[in-house]
Amino acid sequence: MTRYGALLLGTAAILSISTPLEARERWSAKEANSWYEHQPWLVGSNYTPASAINQLEMWQAATWDPTRIDHELALAQSIGMNTMRVFLHDQLWEQDTEGFKRRIDEFLTIAAKHKIKPLFVLFDSCWDPVPVLGPQHPPIPGVHNSGWVQSPGLPGLRDKTRYPKYRAYVEGVIGAFAKDDRVLGWDLWNEPDNPADQYKDQDGKEPLVRALLTQVFDWARAADPTQPVTSGVWWHDDWASNAKLTPMEKLQLSQSDVISFHDYGWPEQFEGRIKQLKQYGRPILCTEFMARGNGSTFDGSLPIGKRYNVAMFNWGFVDGKTQTRLPWDSWKKPYVLEEPTIWFHEVFRADGTPYRKAETALIKQLATTPKMVVPQQ
Repeated sequence: MTRYGALLLGTAAILSISTPLEARERWSAKEANSWYEHQPWLVGSNYTPASAINQLEMWQAATWDPTRIDHELALAQSIGMNTMRVFLHDQLWEQDTEGFKRRIDEFLTIAAKHKIKPLFVLFDSCWDPVPVLGPQHPPIPGVHNSGWVQSPGLPGLRDKTRYPKYRAYVEGVIGAFAKDDRVLGWDLWNEPDNPADQYKDQDGKEPLVRALLTQVFDWARAADPTQPVTSGVWWHDDWASNAKLTPMEKLQLSQSDVISFHDYGWPEQFEGRIKQLKQYGRPILCTEFMARGNGSTFDGSLPIGKRYNVAMFNWGFVDGKTQTRLPWDSWKKPYVLEEPTIWFHEVFRADGTPYRKAETALIKQLATTPKMVVPQQ
């Protein structure tokens, strides 16, 4: 069998969302912990090459940049990183299914060369709600993540006739790599209840996303992946009490094989959230952290993650077209005339030198010691 794994099932099955395929069960806590025991302590970044402003520009044939990806993943390997969280997009599947699969396969080959296993993200509720294929606009000067796009986007959420295509995407992309040991796992939806309220006309989004995510979990498990599926909780203050969980959080926490979450706060908040999530008895992945100006730093949070054996993915890697070295408030006051005092995200400058050598040294030190062992600083 090729690395693509099992091919898509029959066209009729793919296009019907009224008779779902029989999905595998959610992993038991024992199965999830057994999988996690076989992983190293996972540390990496949310990765977009510096040459891409968003998911579409990263993956489309005209802007696909394997040479840069190879160079940047070599940087990751040099500091001990062993995973990356990487965003896909449903429109890429519809645009060029076979080409998209080939590029994912090529990415996996490059990543494996550098001993990196990616966690792929399928859908996303953040930033621009109207994604459009083709050439992407240039970065807006002084603005953080000025070209990032939602998947499927609000028009696609409101158009139920498109849902069979989302099923084809989920079952197709996961099915193609369901048995591929180069893949760490599948993050089905990034911040599904993020309102993206810097954009207008977002009313009614959350119920649509929640209903679709319910199906996405079924579709993902129908592809029978040997890797875990998850969707991360991200903004609520209390995940310990079921009575206080939002409907979206209940869905995410009850359906995920492994628990994932985001935290951009001070170390005390970060550790508190880990303690809340430990009650679920499953592996924990922090799939976003590290916003220096917000109190979330490598030296503050990374040792805590190591001590609790929580997988750690910071936001941003090499400074580039996403401009996420700039803070969130740049959407209201662009940093056009001067740079912020400190970078918000990113590990490396555009020329490949570390933003802070002490940070890359810490990452490497923690990554190269045994699980749950935190060397004294």
